[in-house]
Amino acid sequence: MIAFSGLDGAGKSTQIDLMTNIYSRNNKKSIVFWCRGGYSPGMLYAKSFFIKKKTNAASSNKSEIISRNKQFSNSFVRKTWLFLSILDLIFFFSIYIRVKEFFGVKIICDRYVFDTLIDFRLNFPQEQVDKWLIWKLLCYLSVKPLKHFVLTVSVEESQRRSKIKNEPFPDSQETLEKRLKNYLNFVEANKFMVHIDGSNSIEYIHNIIIKEVLI
Repeated sequence: MIAFSGLDGAGKSTQIDLMTNIYSRNNKKSIVFWCRGGYSPGMLYAKSFFIKKKTNAASSNKSEIISRNKQFSNSFVRKTWLFLSILDLIFFFSIYIRVKEFFGVKIICDRYVFDTLIDFRLNFPQEQVDKWLIWKLLCYLSVKPLKHFVLTVSVEESQRRSKIKNEPFPDSQETLEKRLKNYLNFVEANKFMVHIDGSNSIEYIHNIIIKEVLI
C-alpha cells in the first residue's frame, strides 16, 4: 500500500492516476481507496441518523452546513459521530485493506489516517481526538503504507488551483494555513513520510515517487 496526503490542489489525484496506469500496464490489479473520517462508506447510515438532511431541493448548501453545525454543537452527537467515524476507519484500514492485499491487490490510498486527524483537529478542536483510546487503537491496527507521500503547495497556490478546478467547498485561507502547518509538522515528526513540493512539474514529482516506490 502506498498513500498520498496533502493540500487540495497539490497534485495528489494526478500522481494517483499515473500510479494506477503503471500498475495497469504491468498487469497488476489495483484500487484507489479514498477515505476520510466521517466520509467512509459505513458512515452513510450514521450521517442520515445524526444529521438531518433537508429534502427540499431548493434548500442551499449553506443552509445545510448551518444545520449540520448546529447539530454538532451538541456534545453527545459530536462525540458519537466522531467515535463511529473512527470505528469505521478501523474496519477499512485494518481489515478491508489487509484482505485486498492478501489477494494481491495493490492499494493506493487517497489520504490516510493523518489526514483525518487534521480534519478532526480543525473541525472539532475541543475534542482532542488523538488522545482517545479508540484513535490510538486505529493508529495501532491500521496497515502502514510502504511509502507515504505528502504533497504540499503554498496556500496561495492551493487557492488558485481550487478556483481552476471549481472546488465546491474550498478551505478558507486561515484553514489552509492551519492545514499546511499540520502537514509540515507530521512530516517533520515522521521520517517515513516523503515530503514533495507540489509546485514542481508533474513529471518531476512522478519520477520522485517511482524512485521511492522501487527502493
